[in-house]
Amino acid sequence: MVQQPTKQDWSGVFTLGLIWGGTFMVVAMALEGYGPVTVATSRTTLGAVMLLILMRLTGRRIPALTPPLISSIFSIGILSTAVPFLLLSWGQQYVPSAFAGLSMAAIPLMVLPLAHFFSDEPMNLRRLIGVCLGFSGALVLIGPGLAQLGQGTQPLAQLACVTAALCYACTSILTRRCPPIDPMALAALTLLVGAVLLIPVMLLTEGLPTWQGTRPSVALIVLGLVPTAFANLLRVSITRSAGSVFLTLVNYQVPIWSMVFGSLVLSEALPLRFYIALAMILTGLAISQWFTLQKMLLRR
Repeated sequence: MVQQPTKQDWSGVFTLGLIWGGTFMVVAMALEGYGPVTVATSRTTLGAVMLLILMRLTGRRIPALTPPLISSIFSIGILSTAVPFLLLSWGQQYVPSAFAGLSMAAIPLMVLPLAHFFSDEPMNLRRLIGVCLGFSGALVLIGPGLAQLGQGTQPLAQLACVTAALCYACTSILTRRCPPIDPMALAALTLLVGAVLLIPVMLLTEGLPTWQGTRPSVALIVLGLVPTAFANLLRVSITRSAGSVFLTLVNYQVPIWSMVFGSLVLSEALPLRFYIALAMILTGLAISQWFTLQKMLLRR
């Protein structure tokens, strides 16, 4: 049974927001020495290997793979690892890491209309207002790029980041409809699907990776071990201890940390529209999840 959040839970949700918010900075570092396909492939492969090892160490087993489960794992693997990892890696060659992090803030807002049509969570007026405000913030973020489509690579890179966010939103719906399976097993198998799909693409387009210097190479390793393997374990632990409602606090942290790391570590210039978009998206998110947040606060 889910209990009141403990100090460890609060520490864990803060750490998870920090890790996922810093992921975009680490991707930018990895891209200093490696191509986007290599970055995406290494992340999926290392993450899958680590989670499979952890499953073995913790006594977990791969469940019986029925046709519905195989279909779900394959679909989730494509939309949660292979496609978004590749889109983000390619897009971050041309846009700031903070932009990618801000794009991810729209994921919960994208989930709401998808859940209305494809799941069991109907849209209401409050959620609609939150979604409209949040999407208005997203338009502030990508508006200049949309006006320049066909005029260079940067507008396409911005769309790639937003499309990655849409992939994650679709994954949320697919995960809800997935047959019962241990969360760690699901994460390991979906990462494995991504690795199997991306490895041949990497070998054909960028070849077998070699050591390209300390900073990008360490970043490549960190991507597979921390934001995927370790963060997934932390996510499972927090969900079991404090519940999925409490975990939604991560959504508010990721864009903030991505902007902090992008500015302080990578010296990225953050235009005013980034801050306006952040305020609008987070406000829309708060409105759409108001009762969820209220429920969490009342459990104090």
